[in-house]
Amino acid sequence: MEAEVWIWLLLLVLFVVAEGMTYGLYTIWFAGGALAAGLCAYFGGSLTVQLILFIGVSVVLLLLIRPVAVRFMDHEKTETNVNSMIGQTAVVTEKIDNLAQSGQVRINDIEWTARSEKDSLQIPEGAVVEIVEVKGVRLIVKPAAGSVTP
Repeated sequence: MEAEVWIWLLLLVLFVVAEGMTYGLYTIWFAGGALAAGLCAYFGGSLTVQLILFIGVSVVLLLLIRPVAVRFMDHEKTETNVNSMIGQTAVVTEKIDNLAQSGQVRINDIEWTARSEKDSLQIPEGAVVEIVEVKGVRLIVKPAAGSVTP
């Protein structure tokens, strides 16, 4: 085989390995371009045609097929840090009163400043609340469904 075929084969392998390391559907399209250029080299195509095929096939795959492929990928993201608390329940350790600028909840053995989602809503100590949002270092909460306030 000619050296060009081996070069395209090496590039194909490198792009596939890079895609395996990133899992972002960015380099796999260039692997397709390298495959097309490698086949062209194998069948005796000139270097100019090989380069045009590599660039053309890569761009077409990237622009036309990637958006479709991304939609079908599994996009379930696991939230980390404070965003993982949204939807969880907490216990009010200090009465929540937005107008008085007071309120704390305990979740995962950590005390957080808390405010209710509505300024008119006061939530007593001991109540169970659901975290609906995180704003800075404050948790925005609402009474948990089915919770009984003391």
